[in-house]
Amino acid sequence: MDEPAAMSNNDAHDAPAEKTGGTNFLRTLIAEQIASGEHRGEVVTRFPPEPNGYLHIGHAASICLNFGLAEHFGGRCRLRFDDTNPDAEDQEYIDSIQADIHWLGFEWDGEVRYTSSYFDTLYDYALTLIDAGLAYVDELSPEQIREYRGTLTEPGKNSPYRDRDPVESRAMFEAMANGEYAEGTASLRAKIDMASGNINLRDPVIYRIRNKAHHQTGNKWCVYPSYDFAHGQSDAIEGVTHSICTLEFEDHRPLYNWLIEHLPVPSHPVQYEFARVNLNYTITSKRKLRRLVDENIVDGWDDPRMPTISGIRRRGYTPESIRNFCEMVGVSRSGGTVDAALLEHAIRDDLNTNAARAMCVLDPLKVVITNWEEGHVETLTAPGHPNRDDMGERRLPLTREIYIEKEDFREEANKKYKRLVLGKKVRLRNAYVIEAQDVVKNDAGEIVEVHCTYDPDTLGANPADGSKPKGVIHWVSATHGKQALVRVYDRLFSVENPAREEELLDGLNPFSLTVHRGCWIEPDAAEVAPETRLQFERTGYFVADRYEHAPGAPVFNRVVALRDTWAKIEARGNA
Repeated sequence: MDEPAAMSNNDAHDAPAEKTGGTNFLRTLIAEQIASGEHRGEVVTRFPPEPNGYLHIGHAASICLNFGLAEHFGGRCRLRFDDTNPDAEDQEYIDSIQADIHWLGFEWDGEVRYTSSYFDTLYDYALTLIDAGLAYVDELSPEQIREYRGTLTEPGKNSPYRDRDPVESRAMFEAMANGEYAEGTASLRAKIDMASGNINLRDPVIYRIRNKAHHQTGNKWCVYPSYDFAHGQSDAIEGVTHSICTLEFEDHRPLYNWLIEHLPVPSHPVQYEFARVNLNYTITSKRKLRRLVDENIVDGWDDPRMPTISGIRRRGYTPESIRNFCEMVGVSRSGGTVDAALLEHAIRDDLNTNAARAMCVLDPLKVVITNWEEGHVETLTAPGHPNRDDMGERRLPLTREIYIEKEDFREEANKKYKRLVLGKKVRLRNAYVIEAQDVVKNDAGEIVEVHCTYDPDTLGANPADGSKPKGVIHWVSATHGKQALVRVYDRLFSVENPAREEELLDGLNPFSLTVHRGCWIEPDAAEVAPETRLQFERTGYFVADRYEHAPGAPVFNRVVALRDTWAKIEARGNA
């Protein structure tokens, strides 16, 4: 897809009143069109990604919008790859995009479509414009075309080739298509108005020479249409009724309409625009995302820190959470930035209801229960989920030696510390109350073992002496638990708007990934299938890695922490 030209005076049609905060003005607009009779027949939308990279969270919003509108009105949504630029496109991206759409829970109408499938028709449309005197072959260089184009305050000036005879332009264009011209030596431009207040109408280039093989058409073509030329005509060929674009294409709509009006297209689609979804602490530029991949800043397009749909999936987000997030953000015509905490809230809300519970110790410290019989194993049980009987129970083998988090023990602490302290009591989660008696230290003075006693009468009860433990900590058996690798992910960028950084890498969060090796996880949790999501109690929500995890050899990624910052933001706003 070509980059949109600079914006200028807007002569587009009036838009409906803006709606924000979880609303969808396009849904309202289409409903009004149907009720008034302005629109008859089914609603047909399309999702037209360029296969030059992986889709990101902004594309997810567009997918949910286009497929959602078709679904809402009982219509159809088509998948069409905008493959007009063979320089940057690849089958890998085509495959990943299809997988992303399916993962989000959508099905496109019919076969996958490609703009390249219409190259013959688009070529004929170009000849139609040439024969009508509405297009001409220009021999200005790309730099000269930009110079002649003018600015937002200065009109453009005509190319010296603008009045070339249509017969000559046709012959030259055919020669271009036959590979008789080198790249950059000529282009085909629509003949519209070099003095227009909308720069997009100043004789836009509609065909360029690219002497490069195409992933779908091979070496058949040496000229390729611009996005602006191919977009509307492909919509018309497919019978699209509502062509939904992001706001940067609003000033392209007059050109979209001009081409539809001057070509023998089989239908007349209408373009509508909405504001793209932008997240703080996130970049969604494919060029910048590709740089992160190419320079090995991240581990590929599906790195769990990436805002790509593939990365979000590997991070552990669910399709339902992404769709709910898009619904919460809504669809509007006013741009803005969404707090990333809202996305985190969406997945946290989902997993709070749907993720089974487990215990995992990330930074283990051994505890020896000295009054526990050697070799004795007591298998305790705990609910798979505190509010869902359908998740059953899980087994928790308790043994003489267990592991707890290092941060859950101190030799001395003030009253605010609600964990294990020498001479104090604490409850093991779903188990007994223990009291710390002594520690073992290594030669460096580091605590390597804590010796405790347990009260056998405190399973589900407080100590008989009336004392109450100061807190509850999680644990895993040192002999029956399983070792795991756990990756704790945080935001890739530590600055709110990384796109504004002079150097992209300056905004990187140096703590975006912490790898914990030698973690201990309860045995049942070690056997779950890849992409199973769990709440590690007191720690956060985690997912079994879709590629590296295997039952018995667990690898987990943190999806999100337990604390919901968005809920606090929302509460302050409602106060």
